[in-house]
Amino acid sequence: MPVQPQTLFWVGHAKLPRGMPAQSVYDTLGLAVETDPKYFVILRASCTLATAHGQEFISSLLIGFSLLDGIEGPIRVIQERYFGKGKNAIIAALKDLYQDFLEYRMGREDEGGRREQPSRPEGPA
Repeated sequence: MPVQPQTLFWVGHAKLPRGMPAQSVYDTLGLAVETDPKYFVILRASCTLATAHGQEFISSLLIGFSLLDGIEGPIRVIQERYFGKGKNAIIAALKDLYQDFLEYRMGREDEGGRREQPSRPEGPA
């Protein structure tokens, strides 16, 4: 899927626990999401888990959530459906990228660029 015009890219990182296959390649887990610029809905997601299957599964859990709604929903889904050793690292990386999102939003408001965000239904689209 090609990058869509005007989408935004967010990345979070977290330390991987010992004993994970990905830990032999990376010391940290990276979690990246691409969002639309209006509602900040996650359109694509990727992470540095060792297997393609794990990467695709995490992506499928995150797509459709809006960062405007917070990250409680995505965290809950990860806690309920992902049972790998990297669960806490994935959640920590999600919190890390969400912090960057909040800083971005605060910076835009400080610059007078605050835009009224239309309401949208909570959860995946």
